[in-house]
Amino acid sequence: MKKFISSIQDIWKIEELRNKIILTLGLMVVYRLAAQVPLPGIDPTQLSGIANKTSDGLLGLLNAFTGGAFAKASVMALGIMPYISASIVVQLMGIAVPYLQKLQKEGESGRKKINQITRWLTIAILIIQAPAYLVSLPSLGIPESAFLLGHGPLFYFSSILLLTTGTVFAMWLGEKITDKGIGNGISLLIMIGIIARFPSSFMQEATSRINQSNGGLIMILIEIVIWFVVIFGSVLLVTAVRKIQVQYARRTVAGNIQDVAGARQYVPLKLNSSGVMPIIFAQALMFAPQLMANSSSEIVKSIGVSFTDMFGLWYNVLFGVLIIIFSYFYTAITIPTNKMADDL
Repeated sequence: MKKFISSIQDIWKIEELRNKIILTLGLMVVYRLAAQVPLPGIDPTQLSGIANKTSDGLLGLLNAFTGGAFAKASVMALGIMPYISASIVVQLMGIAVPYLQKLQKEGESGRKKINQITRWLTIAILIIQAPAYLVSLPSLGIPESAFLLGHGPLFYFSSILLLTTGTVFAMWLGEKITDKGIGNGISLLIMIGIIARFPSSFMQEATSRINQSNGGLIMILIEIVIWFVVIFGSVLLVTAVRKIQVQYARRTVAGNIQDVAGARQYVPLKLNSSGVMPIIFAQALMFAPQLMANSSSEIVKSIGVSFTDMFGLWYNVLFGVLIIIFSYFYTAITIPTNKMADDL
């Protein structure tokens, strides 16, 4: 424990790292504050209906990803998910489109061009998702009296513009955290959105367990222990590295041939090189069946409903298959085997 506390204290002694942490925390606070700003023309005091509709299921999960902004009809209601959807499309197209394959091989300059393509595709997706979100608000439980400006062109134009701006702003925050902060900006924004509801959810669960007469307190303690074990295991899985031994019989150094037989070098390969991105990508696609469930066609609706039950068989089978597929492709991107072979 003393070693852990000492490590935390040492972090603040490194000025560059300290500045990165402060910048990251500041940008995450800005993101959370922006999520509290409602769309103009909507009365925030009449949103209890949408809160009930998004308390569980896929809509509840989407609301969790946005930190509750989805249920608040906030300017950040769509969150960072359109950007993730655009990233999925661009990365999948990178397998089949020669131009994107060429960009992937160009290093930093190619990455910047791919990011620019992803940004424009994000805006294109927002042009579709923003109107769909606004049209679905009445069906999600918002009464007509909550629409102070009605459903006219002014409301739709201003709201679509603000929803688009909100996601672009979230995208910018994520990129700044990645470039100037501690990294993994998009993942951190999703994380801060999810844990924003953690205190209230934990208190609700703890109150429910403690009020039970048969070992409620013991159950909540067991849940806390399991929670820490899962976090500990996840950290070990993400940080685990396998060292592949490489031996050189002879190499040229500064124009001179030197024998380095027996010298051991290693190629570090992360056990989970794709990280959490396949899970995020798969979850983004799992929101599509929700649209099918609202279809007027009974056949399409029944298919969509079967894939919207988070505890059902078909939902978890599809979710697992998508995670495997994205893990395969994302690992191929993050570990360029041909380039590594050339470097060796």
